[in-house]
Formats: sequence, structure tokens, C-alpha cells
Amino acid sequence: MTCSTAHRIVFANEKGGTGKSTTAVHIAVALSYLGARVTMLDLDPRQRTSHRYMENRFQTMQRRAAELPTPACEVFKGRSEQALSLTMERMEKDCDFLIIDNPGRDDPLARHAVENADTLVTPMNDSFVDFDLIGQVDAESFKVKKLSFFAELIWEARVKRSRATIAEKRPEMDWIVVRNRTGYTEARNMGRIEKALNEMSKRVGFRVVHGLSERVIYRELFPSGLTLLDKGHLGDLGTSHLVARQELRALLKALNLPDFAKPEPKLELA
Repeated sequence: MTCSTAHRIVFANEKGGTGKSTTAVHIAVALSYLGARVTMLDLDPRQRTSHRYMENRFQTMQRRAAELPTPACEVFKGRSEQALSLTMERMEKDCDFLIIDNPGRDDPLARHAVENADTLVTPMNDSFVDFDLIGQVDAESFKVKKLSFFAELIWEARVKRSRATIAEKRPEMDWIVVRNRTGYTEARNMGRIEKALNEMSKRVGFRVVHGLSERVIYRELFPSGLTLLDKGHLGDLGTSHLVARQELRALLKALNLPDFAKPEPKLELA
């Protein structure tokens, strides 16, 4: 790693249904396949989607007597920002990447996680309903009128984070907006969203990358805890599943995460 502690990847979005936890789990498993030591921290003790996914994965491994690259995962049950900081410091001592899955709401703990992110990932569906989380657009021209509360929150978090960049020798925060479920967006509307995102990215300073398309298989994999990378356990894969795996590979590359001390990878991502 380029720093002495784990690289912190925080998945944050105050709107549900954007594929946040699904994306977080697939990135975590993809890094595990590459040989990285990965730990996940689920900040939603009520839904705990990421943790349930990993529980299902462990049960599948036991049932099939199989070993699959799998990140460690905990649910945070504390109530203070100090407790969260201590938990993060404890967990990142033994991993290369600490992946935090924020709840789909605004609260002090979610904000604290964002402020401490090295890479901040905000998945969104390709619609102006989701874009409204970042900024508001004019109804006629579709030009950005102003930042949303969430975008302002991230801006403030990055200002606070800039101090830690110097004091704690951590990298500057890289904010990435991931466009999920683009396959079901009408072409003209997709172009408008892309134009608005590009305009907003210049004003706020995030990168825009393509994420995971809308596919039924993501919902079907949850009960088993498997991912698109577990080729030997998924049976025969159709063309759409192979394309989805390529999307995941492209997303992981686009995140531009730091290098780590790589052992021999257990399986290729292709």
C-alpha cells in the first residue's frame, strides 16, 4: 500500500435502491480474488445487507465444502463517532482495504465515515430522481441550478478531510459517482443525465464511471452469497452474465485503487 494503514472505501448514498450494497460486496469480493486482505464494515444494523450477504456466502461454502475468496465483515453496533473511529482503526490493522457500507440515510455515523474515506463511491441509478440527490436541474433546459444537500455535505467532508491528508499522511479523497442500471434508461434521457453529471462533476470535483447494469442475477445471487466471480459455482453462464463480469472488471479498474502486496491470485477475474 502507499500508506501505512488500510485504504478506506466508503459506499455512500442517502437514497435506497441504487445497488450500493451489491456494488460494495462485488468490489470487496473482486479485491479478495486478487489476493487483497479485505474487511467490510456494515453501518446499518437494521438492514445489514452486506453482512447478510457475507453470512449467506459462508453458509454456502460450508454446505458445498468449498473455499471462496471472502472478505471479513462486521456490523457496527456502536452509537458514537469515537466508537466508529476506534472500530475502523482496529479493523484496518489487518487488511489492505476497509470497505464501509453506509446506510441509505443521513446520520452522524454516516457522515463520519464519509469524512474518513480515501475513496468515496456514490452509486446512482441513471435517472433525474437519483440525480436530485446530487443537484437540482432546470425543468426546461436540464442545466444544473444548484447543489443538493448531499453534495454540500460531501464538499464539507472533503474540506475537513484535506486537513487529515496532511496530518495523517493519507491520500486526498477521491469521490466517484457510479452510474448503475444504465441499460434501462431511454437514450435521450441518458444523454441529458450524462451532460448534467459532467457539468456537476466540474463544479464539485467527482469522477463519473459506469457501474453495474440492471440484471436479475444480482437479486438471485444474494441468498447464496455468491457473486459473478464465483464461476465454478454458478453453472452455465449466459452472454449477459459474461458481459456483467466485464462491467465489474471495468468498474474495479476505474476506481483506480492503490496497489497492495499481492500474493498469487486465487482466480482470475476474467
